[in-house]
Amino acid sequence: MHPIQKQARVAGLLYALVGVIAPIGLLYVPGKLIVSGNATATADRIRASESLLRLGIASELIHQTIGIFLVVALYHLFKNVNKTLAGLVVILGALVSVPIMFVNVLNDIAALMLVKGPSYLSSFTQTQLDGLAYLFIRLHSQGINVAAIFWGLWLFPFALLVIQCGFIPRFLGYLMMVAGAGYLVDSFVTILFPQHAHAVSQITMITDIGELPIMFWLLIWGARVKPASH
Repeated sequence: MHPIQKQARVAGLLYALVGVIAPIGLLYVPGKLIVSGNATATADRIRASESLLRLGIASELIHQTIGIFLVVALYHLFKNVNKTLAGLVVILGALVSVPIMFVNVLNDIAALMLVKGPSYLSSFTQTQLDGLAYLFIRLHSQGINVAAIFWGLWLFPFALLVIQCGFIPRFLGYLMMVAGAGYLVDSFVTILFPQHAHAVSQITMITDIGELPIMFWLLIWGARVKPASH
């Protein structure tokens, strides 16, 4: 197997692992535990399903760790195409967003501690503890919105590398730019204009699909490397 083909397959496998593991902590667990606007109901769900929240925490830590190896694999795949753009993929895809996500997990851990009501928090009422737990869970969601800005930004240098490389179909790069723009719009609207967040997310959830084809292409087909001429 050609080295570029092998590197592309490795990147595709890592990308697929991120794609499978990430939704557990980012979508599934919050959807099961958070009752919008109701701190007590949310805290009750966390108390009843503590292991589920821990699963979400583990999911985020694992997929972010895999993400570090993913961007390194992509750097090696594309460094001979454009080293500057490949470096930006590493910076935006890991060096900035990963620390944000690791620190953000502390919000979920704090919520978990609060709902358990340890003795050193006995000066707080249960209602107050539930309210604080809900606050930290919501802060976790906002932390994801901040990290998602960089999930959008990293797709642009990645997309340009795909367009320039010659061994991956160019149209995949253009789809990635659409997905990157969707991430950015969704994040900024959610943070700055929350009253419009739901309506906008209905549109951006469609544009996000533009990231999936490159994942499957790298995993299944890898890179189309032309045989060396003799």
